[in-house]
Amino acid sequence: MYILIIGWLYVALMMAVAEATNPAGTVLGAIITFVLYGVAPVALLVYLLGRPARKKAAQRRQESSGGDVDRGSEAPADTVASMRKET
Repeated sequence: MYILIIGWLYVALMMAVAEATNPAGTVLGAIITFVLYGVAPVALLVYLLGRPARKKAAQRRQESSGGDVDRGSEAPADTVASMRKET
């Protein structure tokens, strides 16, 4: 997957360079081209294709914690011993 990402970013970079060096092009146009044709699609692709891996990692974390998702550092409230009346 990384080779596709690198290749696509290379193509987008070359498009941006061609636009910046063109007499009718601008550097701002080149930056916009690189962001819209390169960075944005790659970021979306990495996010969408990385979802299953993130889901598996979250599942492993939940299983390793014993299934208890909310493990705070506070002690449970019912651990205080009740007081007895002396007779």
